[in-house]
Amino acid sequence: MPLRPMMTSENDNGTGSDPSILTKAKPRTQRPPLYKVLLLNDDYTPMEFVVHILERFFGMNHAQAFEIMLTVHKKGLAVVGVFSFEVAETKVAQVMDFARRHQHPLQCTMEKE
Repeated sequence: MPLRPMMTSENDNGTGSDPSILTKAKPRTQRPPLYKVLLLNDDYTPMEFVVHILERFFGMNHAQAFEIMLTVHKKGLAVVGVFSFEVAETKVAQVMDFARRHQHPLQCTMEKE
């Protein structure tokens, strides 16, 4: 089989580029949305219990936990962390379960940041 010379198109100008080949743009990956975990104030859950929750489930030291507890007490609620959906959902479930097992009406919720 004889070799044939490559044909160039008129708009190719001999550069070897083919205008029919398109480069694919990289898809832009978006960060997953984050969710705020909130503790809500009530008139029954002891302050010490809230501090314990913050230390145990949110890794706060005692001083940080005490400050957040006071914010919950004074303002009615406080953001205790910002997480991916799955982590936020797990934290809310852990806090609610722990509060119920200790017979406290503490409320913990999450909302999109």
